Amino acid sequence: MTDTATRYLYLARHGEAVSEEGGLSAAGRRQAVLLGRRLADRPITAVHHGPLPRAAQTARLIGEQLGGGVAVSACAEAGDYVPHLPPRDELPEGSAEFLLRFLADTTAEEAAEGRALARRAVARFTGPVAGTEERHELVVTHAFLVGWLIRHTLDAPTWRWLSVNAANAALTVLRFAPGRPASVLLLNDQGHLPEELRWTGFPPELRI
Repeated sequence: MTDTATRYLYLARHGEAVSEEGGLSAAGRRQAVLLGRRLADRPITAVHHGPLPRAAQTARLIGEQLGGGVAVSACAEAGDYVPHLPPRDELPEGSAEFLLRFLADTTAEEAAEGRALARRAVARFTGPVAGTEERHELVVTHAFLVGWLIRHTLDAPTWRWLSVNAANAALTVLRFAPGRPASVLLLNDQGHLPEELRWTGFPPELRI
């Protein structure tokens, strides 16, 4: 029987960006540095990030706070994509119209690519790890993948990723232990950020 050990997966949405295709704003850079300091005492051995500038820059700033021994690398699985495009009959009657409007611009090609990347992300980032040593790794990504991996961890219906959002530079931690149900240890935590840097990436009416 192969030995397996617990995986701790740290998830963070990128810091606030100047635009969809651009890098971080001044606030986003501060958020990334503060998140890195928050994680500096954790035994993180790898930082994965999506290919877009806002995720890459966030990961680099976090990595600087973690020290030179932590590998920081890009991967498509951590990118910005729609992980699952639900059909109407999968959605709750009361919110189907709203959710379908939200996803209306997703093309068939984008949906197919997103499904494939989402499967790869689950295979790469979730579940216990081979061996006898715990693994702690960080994925700097986008709100959609954070929601998808939380949904997967809780074994929720596939459309449920749409009901999870993540603030910029907020921290979520998932635990995958052998012989136990996967669990969410921390969700959308922003305790490392001062008040003025919290809840960016959320509409004003949802900021708490």
